[in-house]
Amino acid sequence: MKQAIGAVAGLCLLSFLTVGCAGGSLTTREKGAGVGALGGAAAGGIVGAAVGHPGAGAAIGGALGLGTGVLVGDQLQGQENRQADQQRQIDTNQAEIQRQRRDIEKLRRQGEY
Repeated sequence: MKQAIGAVAGLCLLSFLTVGCAGGSLTTREKGAGVGALGGAAAGGIVGAAVGHPGAGAAIGGALGLGTGVLVGDQLQGQENRQADQQRQIDTNQAEIQRQRRDIEKLRRQGEY
């Protein structure tokens, strides 16, 4: 069990060092990868400790968790990107509506409408 805790702590330290070297804030994909890797390593370490190989269990669990976390994070980031695109389009449409309302009001005051 001590080895499992050591392996998980080592993976946590490694991921924190890697994140610390990255510039800027984390993307949703990166957050998903980190959470998946840490969760997978913890679960793998526990399962590995039960069968006598906590280090191998943590490594395998971490790798599987990383892959799953990246996939989930990628899907969430794709949704965020689509929502941002839709919001930009909504903002553009609202600005156009406001411009057209000003034009209509201007025409009404001129008596041409």
